[in-house]
Amino acid sequence: MSNASLSIGIVGLPNVGKSTLFQTLTKKQVDRANYPFCTIEPNVGVVAVPDERVDQLDHLTRSAKKIHATIEFVDIAGLVKNAHQGEGLGNQFLAHIRETDAIVYVLRAFVNKDILSVQEKVDPLEDKEILETELILKDLETIEKKIQGLTKEARSGQKEVIQELAFLNRIREILISGKLIIDADWNETETKKLKTYQLLTFKPKLYLFNGTEKDLDQAQVDFFSKNGWPFLIIDVLTEFETVDFNPDERISLGLKPESGLNQLIKKSYDLLDLITFFTTGPDETRAWPIKKNSTAPIAGGVIHSDFEKYFIRAEIINWQTLIQSGGYARARERGLIRTEGREYIIQDGDVIEIKHGR
Repeated sequence: MSNASLSIGIVGLPNVGKSTLFQTLTKKQVDRANYPFCTIEPNVGVVAVPDERVDQLDHLTRSAKKIHATIEFVDIAGLVKNAHQGEGLGNQFLAHIRETDAIVYVLRAFVNKDILSVQEKVDPLEDKEILETELILKDLETIEKKIQGLTKEARSGQKEVIQELAFLNRIREILISGKLIIDADWNETETKKLKTYQLLTFKPKLYLFNGTEKDLDQAQVDFFSKNGWPFLIIDVLTEFETVDFNPDERISLGLKPESGLNQLIKKSYDLLDLITFFTTGPDETRAWPIKKNSTAPIAGGVIHSDFEKYFIRAEIINWQTLIQSGGYARARERGLIRTEGREYIIQDGDVIEIKHGR
């Protein structure tokens, strides 16, 4: 997994503030010179994951450069009803979502008569239903094609084919009932199988209410909380206008010290089930995203494929312990750097040096 593969699709109906959100994100775009092999399309913004640990480690080892973990945000063509049938930019829209790792649904909460709503009234819940219905219908189309293809094969009596057909029919029933595949219960084997189908409704999701808390009906917020749907309330226009403000300037305007944008970036990182480990030294301090519960050789592979292939051991220290020790030399003298083998599970905040046989 490379930094460039962490990709969040921004979806929404027309005039919900999706483009303003994307413009705000691209104002925060990282210097691409630091990220080789990163070809960026016009509708992709690469932003750094805010992390003070990178700055502190960089200061400690006086690195020549520092590189934060990054997330790609993909601005996906505005959705209209019947997108699954190719209405508007429907097919392009759905193809772009398929390539992302997770989805942020932008739901309009703000009221502004100068900005037309495609719906009769501003209703975030209704926006959510329209967006998800289109994704469900597209997934239904995908699953029904698979069922059609396997039905003939199943007549031969092959056990694996019959089992897969039963699994596909179970998915189909969930979609017909109007539920997202990610909201159903799946075991580990089923989850692996589902990933191969690349279903749109199996992607992790985050709902972003565009507006202030005053714009929202408390009953709507409670409804999302009760269902365990992750959401953020962000006034996108305010974020656009204050994107370069520091925490003190934000507080003076009556805003929260942390920008809504940083909250979104961090929440998206969580959404992808990621933690961060670090490498640091005179050349570079770098944050590396990795899936939770990954082993040390996998972390090696994130840095370079050879490090996983020829992994011998990892030398590991927590970032705070390293800083409190005053650097690698003193930490080593005190016996604070641990040697870990192939089974070690990487922890958030580990600083790692991989020893390999090549």
